[in-house]
Amino acid sequence: MPKLPGINQRDAVRVFEKLGYRIARQSGHIVMTNGKKRLLIPRHSPINAMTMGGIAKDAGLTPEQFRAHL
Repeated sequence: MPKLPGINQRDAVRVFEKLGYRIARQSGHIVMTNGKKRLLIPRHSPINAMTMGGIAKDAGLTPEQFRAHL
């Protein structure tokens, strides 16, 4: 899997909000859901590229699709 760039957690949240996810709760991680899937986004700046790739994969996106929404 090609790596995604390490991005700020706010940018990751913005991308997933565009895709229909909403913030369910926040603490050490941000939990986002679309009613069917749940994503955990760490509060790191930047989020590690491999971690971000895994989160995008959990959301059903390829790295290219995720980059297109940035």
